[in-house]
Amino acid sequence: MTIQVLPIVTGPFQENTFIVWDNSNKKCIIIDPGDNPERIISEIDSLNLIPKAIVNTHAHLDHIGAVDPLKDYYNIPFYLHKDECNILNNYESSLTYFGLSPKPTPKVDVWFEHENRISIDNFNIQLYKTPGHTPGGTCLIINDNVFTGDTIFKGSIGRTDLPGGDFELLSKSLKRMINEIPDTFIIYPGHGPATTLAQEKTENPYLN
Repeated sequence: MTIQVLPIVTGPFQENTFIVWDNSNKKCIIIDPGDNPERIISEIDSLNLIPKAIVNTHAHLDHIGAVDPLKDYYNIPFYLHKDECNILNNYESSLTYFGLSPKPTPKVDVWFEHENRISIDNFNIQLYKTPGHTPGGTCLIINDNVFTGDTIFKGSIGRTDLPGGDFELLSKSLKRMINEIPDTFIIYPGHGPATTLAQEKTENPYLN
């Protein structure tokens, strides 16, 4: 399967939402839809894509703000790691804390936990657990593409000072990543530009 990846920067936190689709049949999944659902829908429909699911790396407010509108519009399920339950349940209070408009908490249709992979239609997604930024943080690997959420960024790593964060745990996750994931895989982080592990091993001060 040859896939295409379209990043869409959404919301006040400039979060990366990703549309990932199969060239052969136009079926797609949506990763971390953070905000601006109307813009995401416009991009999907303009490409004549067929959404099959929403899959999230974690449940912070800037990554789930467009989940409900997309679920309703396309009638698709929402996948999330079970250890993100507490983060998800704090969604509405987090919106209030940041002075953002209230929204209902999205309902998860499929919780994953111990699985190493999930199959959604013709998408075979490796679930690579990277707790630390949040308890259930999970990188999603499709072919040679790694959607890291807020685990690692170009030149930086995810913060651990929010509820559920654990710097020691994140450090262990990052050490495992750089030892196990090929250097050439493309990293698509939750904020900022794409990169590779090879580049981050050289330039990211947190990985040196």
